[in-house]
Amino acid sequence: QVQLVESGGGLVQAGGSLRLSCAASGRTFRIYTTGWFRQAPGKEREFVAAVRHTGGSTYNTDSVRGRFTISRDAVKNTAYLQMNALDTEDPAVYVCAATDRLLWEARPSPDRFDYWGQGTQVTVSS
Repeated sequence: QVQLVESGGGLVQAGGSLRLSCAASGRTFRIYTTGWFRQAPGKEREFVAAVRHTGGSTYNTDSVRGRFTISRDAVKNTAYLQMNALDTEDPAVYVCAATDRLLWEARPSPDRFDYWGQGTQVTVSS
């Protein structure tokens, strides 16, 4: 099994930045793709970004518009989501997800991921 623990959420002013972390433990050698989703109250879970452990990443460009960057540190078994220029459309619970598959689709759906964290809250004040 794989365990995922997110951190780094919080309250930030509009225009500010946050960096979220997703630390993986357990059978991390099984992970080939790590992604971030977000879910705001009353809305469906939305894909944000994903990174393939063999290289390459994909983004929900409609939502992040070049403001977010996903990365990972293989030594630390940790993925990151750097979020810049946060605005009032971004508040949500951000959840890390992982799978033992290499995902090539531009916007993988939640059912393509096998492991999920508990999420971290991001709040943006105007």
